[in-house]
Amino acid sequence: MSLDAASRATVDALKARVAALAPAAFGRVAVLMGGESAERAVSLDSGANVLAALRSRGIDAHGVDGLGALLAALGGGEGGDRRPVDRAGFDRVFNILHGGVGENGVLQGALDALGLPYTGAGVLGSALTMDKIRTKQVWMAEGLPTARFVRIPPGGDLAAAVRSLGLPVFVKPSTEGSSVGVFRIVAEADLAPAIAFARSYPGELLAEQMISGGEYTVGILGDVALPSVRIVPPGDWYDYHAKYISDDTQYHCPGLDGDDEAAIRALALAGFRAAGCRGWGRVDVMRHVDGRFLLMEVNTAPGMTSHSLVPKAAGAVGIGFDDLCLAILAQTLEVQRA
Repeated sequence: MSLDAASRATVDALKARVAALAPAAFGRVAVLMGGESAERAVSLDSGANVLAALRSRGIDAHGVDGLGALLAALGGGEGGDRRPVDRAGFDRVFNILHGGVGENGVLQGALDALGLPYTGAGVLGSALTMDKIRTKQVWMAEGLPTARFVRIPPGGDLAAAVRSLGLPVFVKPSTEGSSVGVFRIVAEADLAPAIAFARSYPGELLAEQMISGGEYTVGILGDVALPSVRIVPPGDWYDYHAKYISDDTQYHCPGLDGDDEAAIRALALAGFRAAGCRGWGRVDVMRHVDGRFLLMEVNTAPGMTSHSLVPKAAGAVGIGFDDLCLAILAQTLEVQRA
């Protein structure tokens, strides 16, 4: 897979730097996974893979289940929301805690206060991108394209919001991931389950224009937008089953060619930076039938499972899974120096 000259030089330099790193440079590393969010199971899967990869490179890495257990370990005491680790004290954190406190700025704020380097976005980028509505508002203010949407406050009129956009639409929580609580509405008869969910859901929802021209995602690694991945699910849309269970979902990397590929990467990197993100992540993009690319959302702790997309994109430019994990962790050395 070819990159532009600047991106290729950056990737080559990254690979050389990672190859030269001594495991001792990282000290003791907490691989933070699991937790209490709706994405717990996926996070445990991702975390186990990252932990194995780091250990295979000689890193003194330890799995930690949840923020409470991490804080207890750092304090050397007992307690926490999960089983404490066997020894206290870490030098840095590889955050693979999907959703909840792992991606909403709470973890990042706690670690900033403790002066402990961690992977991924900081407080601002994490908190903003966990909220799909506010992220889209920032993109709109920056003149970046995104799908039309309507905000639905708690107790709001979901049916009216959907009708104001016009079918078909998706209805989704503003602060969940992994397709949790997402409803695909193509006819009036599809409204009832979404309305029932909205009555019991305590947070904001959004109704979002359904884009049918093609689904893509772009991994970000430092200053490089990796090759796009085009996602072709076996069913009508890329739901939880298609993401994490089905072996029939097709992934094409790169997802595009020539100027279109350059354009989607540039847009993804611009959307990532506009949202205040750093380090690594994944930007989801849809292509309208008229050819326009539309930013959809940012993931600041993307999946690292056998079905996950950032590893697929990294592999397309010669960065294997173990090297990808080490490259992400190496970014904490740069944060520490800054």
